Order: sequence, then C-alpha cells, then structure tokens
Amino acid sequence: MESVSFAQKGYRVSGTNKLIWITCALFVILWVLTTAALAADIKAPNVAGSFYPSDSQGLSSLLDNLLKTTEVGKVSGDIRLLISPHAGYEYSARVAAYGYSLVRDKGYDTVIIIAPSHNLYFEGIAIWPEGGFRTPLGDLAVDADFCKRLIGLDSSVKRIPEAFLHEHSLEVQLPFLQRALKGFKIVPLIIGKLNFSDYQLLAHSLSLLTKDRKSLLVVSTDLSHYHPYEKANKIDQLTISYIKNLDAQGLYDQHLTGNIEACGISAVITGILYAKELGLSGAIILKYANSGDVNGDYSRVVGYLSAAIYKEEGGLKKGEGSMLDVKQKKRLLGIARDSIATYLKAGKKPELFEKDNVLIEECGAFVTLHEKGELRGCIGSLIGRAPLYLTVRDMAVESAVGDPRFVPLKLSELASVEIEISVLSPMKRVNSADEIKLGTHGVLVKNGLNSGVFLPQVAVETGWSKEEFLSALCSQKAGLAPSAWKDKDTELYIFTAEVFSEKEL
Repeated sequence: MESVSFAQKGYRVSGTNKLIWITCALFVILWVLTTAALAADIKAPNVAGSFYPSDSQGLSSLLDNLLKTTEVGKVSGDIRLLISPHAGYEYSARVAAYGYSLVRDKGYDTVIIIAPSHNLYFEGIAIWPEGGFRTPLGDLAVDADFCKRLIGLDSSVKRIPEAFLHEHSLEVQLPFLQRALKGFKIVPLIIGKLNFSDYQLLAHSLSLLTKDRKSLLVVSTDLSHYHPYEKANKIDQLTISYIKNLDAQGLYDQHLTGNIEACGISAVITGILYAKELGLSGAIILKYANSGDVNGDYSRVVGYLSAAIYKEEGGLKKGEGSMLDVKQKKRLLGIARDSIATYLKAGKKPELFEKDNVLIEECGAFVTLHEKGELRGCIGSLIGRAPLYLTVRDMAVESAVGDPRFVPLKLSELASVEIEISVLSPMKRVNSADEIKLGTHGVLVKNGLNSGVFLPQVAVETGWSKEEFLSALCSQKAGLAPSAWKDKDTELYIFTAEVFSEKEL
C-alpha cells in the first residue's frame, strides 16, 4: 500500500483503510461533541483567544480599562439601542467601548443582540432560544420566555443552531455586556437572507415585546470593507448620515445601489425600524474609526462605528442631532401646504391619518409663512396637545387666515408663499437669563396674565444682543415694560426648535 501524505495536518497515515477509519472517527468525535454542546443548550465560545483574550483575568482587565478610560457625554433620555462593531478587539474594541460606557450599570432586564451571518447561508432569522452562551467571563442566560414569544410572533425566527457555531459577530458583544451590565438575560439573533418587509415584521415583533420592558437592542455591524482610507471614509460617512437621520428606507435603497456598505446592514435597518416603532427620536454618533487608524495600513481598511439611539425625555427634543429625518420634514411641509390649500378652497381642514411614530408624538410647533421675503403669518402652539402632524395642519391654517396682523391669505397668493415649520421641545423654566443661549433657545416670558414668545431664529435674523432680544420680547410680544425680564416676578422659559423650510429642502 502507498502511504498518503497530509502536509497541511502535519502527519502521515499509511494505508487506505486506516485513512478511512481515522476520517470516520474524526467525524464521529466532531458529531458527538457538537451534539453534546447543543443538547446542553450552552453555546461554547469559538473566537476566544483570537478575536479577544481567552483568559478571564486578562479579558476583564482589558474591558474594565476600556470602559473606565473612554470618555462619553451624557444622553438626556432612555437609551434603547446601540450600534457596535464586531471585529477583533485589537481593531474595534476602543470604538465599541464608547457605546458600552454610555450604558454602563444601567438596569436592563433583557438585551437583544442582532448580528449578521458570515459563515452560513440561510433564509430567515436564527435564534438560540434557551440555555445560554459561555465566554471566559462565565455564562449568560438566554431569555427563553422572550424567545418563545418572539418565535410565535414572527415565523421567520427559527432555531438554527448551526448559524451560531462559527459566528463571531454576536459573540464579541457578550464580554462587553458582561462587564458593563448586571442582572440581564439575552436574546441572540443572527440574520440570514431577508427582504425589507421581513425587517419590518421583526422590528414590529420586537417592539411589541419590549414596549413595556427595560430592554436594550445591540446591533452588531462593521461598515465598509477593504477600500483605501479616503474612499472608505466617504462611504462610511454617507452610511452614518442615514443612521443619524434614522432613515431605514434610505439605508436599504442606498445599499442596493452599492453607495453604502455594512456587513450588518440587515441588523442596522431592523434596528432603526425598531427605534421608530418605539418612538425613539434621538440618535448620537459616539465614535467612528477604521482599521487604518489602528495599524497604519491605509490601503485596505474596515470601518467601525459606535452609536446610540434613545427616547428623549419629555418627547421630541432638539439635541446634537436631528429629531426629524428629511422624509418626515417633507411630509410635514406637505401637510402644511395641502391643509392651507384645502381650507382656502373648501373652507375646512383635511382629514389626515399618520402612522409614523415621530409624527404622532404630541409636540408643540409653529408654522411661519413668508411672501417675497416678508413675514406673512406665524401662529403656533407652544405645548403639544395633539399629534405633531395635526398641530402642523391646524397651525398652518391659522397662520394663513388667523394671524391678526395680516389680512387672510388668498388662494391666488399661496403659490408665492414659502412655508417654514418650527418643531418645539418641551418648555423648561430657568432661574436666570444667563441660562439663555441666543440662537439656540426660544424664550417665553410670563408675568401675571401677560406672556409672549420668540422663536430661536429671531435672535439670528435680527442680530440682537441678549438684552435687546429680551427687551423686545417683553415690550413687543408680552405687553410688558422692556426691562420686565429682570423682575423677580417674571418667569422665563426656554425651549429649542428644529426649524426647516420648503426652500431648504
């Protein structure tokens, strides 16, 4: 018999029969080990020692140091979603730490992790529905009740244990979670081939199960792969812009055209749809970097992102990012124009119905009309007493026909009118005018039965100083003495506004 050489394995086997016997034995051993692992429903780690340290002490020390030394600002709201990278810790752990530092020690009951599949092609969504996941830091329990209910809501969610056996994208999130949080269970999901309606169904199902639960959704994704540094930055910044605007449809469309890249794009789209289902309106980009920033090789880089999506306190509120995406702004402007046109033609407001979770928030808003660059009407509601889209409808009509400073608008004038909308945050009383930031804050002044308000853009348009701004507010809008804002009996309230117009969009 000839001997058979296996150079890749580093050993020799003599004899065909022996080769067959050894091969069969290896398959049997592998099958037994895999079956035993699955039977126990404890998923063993498969990238410990390669993607991250395999010894518990070294891993704990690394993560604790990252979480301690990563400086992030505070988010005034309920953080419900993180976007986190999943490369080896050498490359992406510093970026991931920004998100996990932000949620450190927050009391989540359930953490859902959505990750892409890199090693197995399948249709649908794989779930590990019971048992747990093991890392060098110990075992994480699966929320079996949540998983069972999710399977009942979404037929695309199936038990596919093979999807987890060699996957790293979900596993690398677990040690971070173990060091950042306590007392939670996980819902592990790996996404296979899906279409947009599948993303919508999964997002809706998750929202139903988490609406009244303290939960966190972790979306695992890297961004563009293997482009030169400058090109990668350009692609990734476009991707980030859609994430920041919570534009799931835009992400989907741009990914189909190849303009943006992310290996976990399905998870990102699902996450944003989920955020909209829960009425989350705040998005903050915590950190972006790529592999070239780590190893100095700028020829073929991979992009990494850490971001958080949250429900702002008190509803919609202006922050560092936008509370409305471009689509929502255009919709509100369309409602304003159509409402004015309908009222001027038929003498009644149109019947409207919106499902968008942001547009149905109760929120204050002003509608301002300009004709040939001059003010033509401005009416608003400071406090949200109706869904935003209905407030815009009503204020648009009032601005057109109810502003006492102007004669009612005629239908023939409407084409020459430019519409501007200001969506307001909740009011906050301040103790001193020192807390007012011109150009950022709108101000309500109140003394007895007299009150008046200026929107934030007034200071920008007039160029007034703070004293001029407040004096004009008291005298022109509230019917008070110009210096009334200094009186101890005068109340000052500030708010922010997201301002957008037809000209802008």
